Amino acid sequence: MAQKGEQLDRETFSCSICLDLLKDPVAIPCGHSYCMNCIKGFWDGEDQRKIYSCPQCRQTFTPRPVLVKNTMLAALVEQLKKTGLQAAPADHCYAGPEDVACDVCTGRKLKALKSCLTCPASYCEKHLQPHYDAAPLKKHKLVDPSEKLQENICSRHDEVMKIFCRTDQQSICYLCTMDEHKGHDTVSAAAVRTERQRELEVSRQQIQQRIQDREKDVKMLQQEVEAVSRSADKAVEDSEKIFTELIHLIQKRSSDVKQQIRSQQETEVSRVKELQEKLEQEITELKRKDDELKKLSHTEDYNQFLLNYPSLSQLSASTDSSSINIRPLRYFEDVTAAVSELRDQLQDILREKWTNISLTVTEVDVLLSEPEPKTRAEFLKYSREITLDPNTVNTRLLFKGNRKVELIYIVQSYSRHPDRFTEQQQVLSRESLTGRCYWEVKCRGEWGLGVGIAVAYKNISRAGDSDECRFGHNDKSWMLYCDTNSCEFWFNNMSTFISGRRSSRVGVYLDHRAGILSFYSISKKITLIHRVQTTFTQPLYAGLCLHRNAGDTAELYHFSFPERVSQMWDMCSYRECLAYPGSGSAGRTRASTGGDWVPQFEKDNLCSIRFLC
Repeated sequence: MAQKGEQLDRETFSCSICLDLLKDPVAIPCGHSYCMNCIKGFWDGEDQRKIYSCPQCRQTFTPRPVLVKNTMLAALVEQLKKTGLQAAPADHCYAGPEDVACDVCTGRKLKALKSCLTCPASYCEKHLQPHYDAAPLKKHKLVDPSEKLQENICSRHDEVMKIFCRTDQQSICYLCTMDEHKGHDTVSAAAVRTERQRELEVSRQQIQQRIQDREKDVKMLQQEVEAVSRSADKAVEDSEKIFTELIHLIQKRSSDVKQQIRSQQETEVSRVKELQEKLEQEITELKRKDDELKKLSHTEDYNQFLLNYPSLSQLSASTDSSSINIRPLRYFEDVTAAVSELRDQLQDILREKWTNISLTVTEVDVLLSEPEPKTRAEFLKYSREITLDPNTVNTRLLFKGNRKVELIYIVQSYSRHPDRFTEQQQVLSRESLTGRCYWEVKCRGEWGLGVGIAVAYKNISRAGDSDECRFGHNDKSWMLYCDTNSCEFWFNNMSTFISGRRSSRVGVYLDHRAGILSFYSISKKITLIHRVQTTFTQPLYAGLCLHRNAGDTAELYHFSFPERVSQMWDMCSYRECLAYPGSGSAGRTRASTGGDWVPQFEKDNLCSIRFLC
């Protein structure tokens, strides 16, 4: 009977959350009692819902009840502990393979509630109680259960290591300071712990800041992925629509040509049949007339013959057949030839434009990893061989080859073309420019430079003398005008003055996607003249402008093969050059530093060059 009452007491004074005897017992409004920490932890998990419940009866409370220790119940539990009544430990209170076991328990050990750094040992709740009750033990340092307490003991003196040696950067005991660490810079381990704790907090703040930065970067990249996907989907949709329109246009033109051929066929056949009918009628009439004349020729009556001859001998007007021009199988062959010519032109256009389209697609780069070039050798990596479009050149510019123009007084008799600048003395390139491009312009003039170097959209106006046609005087073109001692940059009819003497060679760097347009003076070194940061919405075309003195020239510089090789050579860390020796000098020489082979660029001597960069 006593055993049954003892079991009843255990259940009565046990917390239904931790299944142990109540610690700091509190009663909640529904009447059930719990350990204060247990019910606090339970309700902390319900903070998000702002509705708090009893773990046993599930009654809810709003707002969160204020917890007050039940002193009477606490005193009763303490009294029961002194009389030896303990709650039977549940299975989860015993130490498992991964738990820290109590060092005092015998038999099946309970889980350790705390570890003492001073003792050093780990204790379950029962064996930990003296650390709370005995005054000398209350000063011991209690921590969460740890299996590494032995690491706090000096292996040499078997003492707790409470001192940190800054000289050797290790923990030691007080006896170590008297022998091997004597004279070292020592301090209490607690002080170092506080110092390192501050450093740790700083490191955590830095880590948390980096986490926030990286999370922002991840979010930004995710937005970029979505933007790239949206842009790609729209480009595919728009491209399909455009190509469908082109197909429909070609089909319509095919139908128009077919209809026009059939209409012309009907007209021509009708004309031929009309002429055929006239000729057949004439043949019938002539046969009738021939029969009458034959009959008259057999008349023996002289008077009758002479009387009828005048009326029968007169022939009617003959149908004019001189316009008949027989061309067997050559009637509509010219149409076929014209259509074939159109097909060839479309193929050429598609072939040329497809290269631009393909380059534009491949130049899409969300992450621009390469920095902006700084040296001429770096710029040459993006060099483009640009040629001038003869259909755009103004009639006061003499087109010399496909890269050079000269200002002259005599108007040239160029053919009419909708792309030609009618009044402005300007010319555009054949090639469209996207991605990263670099080119150079050589300027020559008797009284200085006087050359405009520009980029423009293809839809810039061409006819007339208005600002819509002039480079730099509208929102479709950008121009650097180079004079002898200064430069002016023009955009949208606004100029920026740039002082300083310029070289006769100007380099132009374009990063279409990044919206960067830079102009450089090229001499012994490359010097920035002007840089623009903007947004380009269409492919650009290189432009030249001359309008000062006759004889002034502007030329798109052609990068020779040796020059390219030389620039590439300067950028390589290791290179090997193979060349046949020329007459009069060695084909290759060893560099003064590094022992590399240096190429000798002589006419017709260079056979092969190999770079290993």
